[in-house]
Amino acid sequence: MQHDPSAAHEGQQHPISLYLKVWGLLFLLSAMSYLVDYMHVQGIVRWVLIVTFMLLKAGLILSIFMHLAWERLSLIYAILVPPLVLLVLVRIMTIEANYAFWTRAIFMGGGG
Repeated sequence: MQHDPSAAHEGQQHPISLYLKVWGLLFLLSAMSYLVDYMHVQGIVRWVLIVTFMLLKAGLILSIFMHLAWERLSLIYAILVPPLVLLVLVRIMTIEANYAFWTRAIFMGGGG
């Protein structure tokens, strides 16, 4: 197998139209997030919509602008798994905190 020294300097080339489409989609998602406030959506629906739009935008930025869509699966796992594990641990701590709070409220006559 021959090594081509010019191949190392070329890198990946993606069409500019891909970046423009992603930029347009990010703009649309941001506008929809703004419309949630403009339309005075309240309660849990508001937060679900805002977090959904935020996660979609973050996913687009990670996959296209940070080039994760073209990386090896092991690198993707190395980047995405640790934050997901931290989110699971935070959820477990939240459940434990609620348990401790209600145990104190029930058996000690107050929350604390």
